[in-house]
Amino acid sequence: MYKIKTVSELQSVLKQVQNQGKQIGFVPTMGALHEGHLSLVKQAKDECDYVVVSVFVNPNQFNDPKDLEKYPRDIDRDSELLSTVHCDLLFAPGIEDIYPEEDTRKFEFGALETVMEGRYRPGHFNGVAQVVSRLFDYCNPDKAYFGLKDFQQVAIIQDMAEQLNCTVEIIACPIIREDDGLAMSSRNVRLTQEQRKNAPVIAKTLFDSCNFVSKMSVEELRNHVMHEINLTDEFKVEYFEIVDGKTLQGVDNWEDCNYIVGCIAVFVGEVRLIDNVIYKKR
Repeated sequence: MYKIKTVSELQSVLKQVQNQGKQIGFVPTMGALHEGHLSLVKQAKDECDYVVVSVFVNPNQFNDPKDLEKYPRDIDRDSELLSTVHCDLLFAPGIEDIYPEEDTRKFEFGALETVMEGRYRPGHFNGVAQVVSRLFDYCNPDKAYFGLKDFQQVAIIQDMAEQLNCTVEIIACPIIREDDGLAMSSRNVRLTQEQRKNAPVIAKTLFDSCNFVSKMSVEELRNHVMHEINLTDEFKVEYFEIVDGKTLQGVDNWEDCNYIVGCIAVFVGEVRLIDNVIYKKR
């Protein structure tokens, strides 16, 4: 596995790969890798000839400096994990490599960015679009892989790719969970032992709520989920929205559309976790 830090080295290697007619799969990450990330790499490996993984903690997508400071980093462990799934190239640039100058671009995502994560993390998705668009330019991949735990982010990146006329195919991959249901996240390592013990209540409540779709209104179900999770010590729901899976706009009735998703953000102490569940898709 190549380990590269600079854009010039990256492009030199990938030019040779492209000249051989090989298809490039790309998995952008912020490191602190887990099985969820590795599942993306495995799928990329199955579908492409050559797989690139980037590890870069992007400061432009953090609206809370403390969250950026506390974000877990362990590039040596990340490298070891990637070698187990036969990653071909690890790109681990510094800030000066990704942002040799300040990125002042402003992306407009309309209603996609005014709800949920966009509402509670102003500027977050603009930072995501800045870094992902740059990484796409540097890597010029055929396919890029993203996990659906970040449901809204996938929609934003798909929209960004259309705006910029990117040729890369965006592949959305299923949520990978721990054995007890907790959605895998790099932030899980920040949970205390007691918080980690209780964290599966988020997924359990979401899964259980699927049984109430025919018995409760959208608003009743929304209130029920928030109430159940808030009962757990140190847990505080920041938002739980039941939305159209394509537009991300809230729905009032189960008949409003054919694709309905419940998206949630929960503070467990100081650690913010997100998850989602599909209520309806046909």
